[in-house]
Amino acid sequence: MNTTEVAIILGVSVSTVQRWVKQLGLPMERNDRGHYFFKDEDIELLKNIKEQLQNGALLQDIAPVTEKKPSRRGTIKNVEQEQTIEFLMTKVKELELNLHAKADSVTSYQLLQHRREIEDLQAHITGLNKKVELLEQELNTLKAGPSIEKPYVLDDSKVKRKKKNFVSSFFGF
Repeated sequence: MNTTEVAIILGVSVSTVQRWVKQLGLPMERNDRGHYFFKDEDIELLKNIKEQLQNGALLQDIAPVTEKKPSRRGTIKNVEQEQTIEFLMTKVKELELNLHAKADSVTSYQLLQHRREIEDLQAHITGLNKKVELLEQELNTLKAGPSIEKPYVLDDSKVKRKKKNFVSSFFGF
């Protein structure tokens, strides 16, 4: 029987039956949906509890039933199932360790790559800074204005002149 049917038989509410089962720790079986279902001996036990409560006993004073009934719908654990579960658990742990190790190695590799990139960028920036300094120096020399112009000096200070023709020198051309 379900909880509602038992409550009608006992003349109490559904929540009262559920409270007695929970507070006294009664070993009632449950169906697939988790609802209590009661057998005839369970109903007799609940009738006994109701009588004790009507005679003035407190719910806390009623001795809870500690004997657990074997479940009719339960499955018997198989040694092979337990070994399989243990094997699967060890495999899962191994996979987790491998995953963590792989993540660590990937992170280390990425950090090294970033470090190399940063070093390359720093070297490039240093080179650019040197070029900027050189350009600034050249700009400063150009802004300073023209310095005293140096006379053009020819090789060995000798000027090569074209010899005039005898006839042309005679007439002054």
